[in-house]
Amino acid sequence: MLSVRKSQDRGNANFGWLNSKHTFSFGNYYDPNHMGFSALRVINDDIVHPGAGFDSHGHLDMEIISYILEGAIEHKDSAGNIQTLSAGEFQLMSAGKGIYHSEYNASKTQPLRFLQIWIAPNVTGDTPRYQQKNFGRAYGLSTIASPSGENHTLQIKQTAKLHQLIVKPTDSFDFQKTMGNNIYVHIIAGTVRINHTMLYEGDGAKITDENTLTFHNQSNRDTTALIFELL
Repeated sequence: MLSVRKSQDRGNANFGWLNSKHTFSFGNYYDPNHMGFSALRVINDDIVHPGAGFDSHGHLDMEIISYILEGAIEHKDSAGNIQTLSAGEFQLMSAGKGIYHSEYNASKTQPLRFLQIWIAPNVTGDTPRYQQKNFGRAYGLSTIASPSGENHTLQIKQTAKLHQLIVKPTDSFDFQKTMGNNIYVHIIAGTVRINHTMLYEGDGAKITDENTLTFHNQSNRDTTALIFELL
């Protein structure tokens, strides 16, 4: 079963300095039909104006993944991590027993765009942890996060995996599920047909009871998607 979440149906929050699209209920946006999917709680597509950002705020027991799509972000947290992430980099902050952090657009002239993803952990009260890596833009599947951190992936505190899939124009890719019962797909760029269903930029899909998915790129540019494997 495949249930599509259309891009235009997502929630929207525009504060002037921040324009954000919410796949699931978040902040002032509430939709009882879209509260998350398995352990996946948040996918926000954030555009931050030059020089603006999120002041220091706290998190508790949440796996927080940021994927920088355009520009660069300045990160600072109460565990002493001070980092700048550029487009293409992934960050995983395990909030554990509690952490404060701030996030700002590193540029005074160019906008910042990034995906903010929250996944509920399967352990609580741990020491906060910070990880950061650029996995490149190779065609095919790149595993970004896994429970064990195998093969130099980010280690996530949940029985879940996150993959990045890049498919050439007119090409296709067969994805075989390796864990869990549920898959969530978020289309970052391009147009793709998953089995018999079309998805466009910004669309998402909840997928259950499917072990194999065929991604057919339907556009004249690369299609990029995130694939979550969840319990």
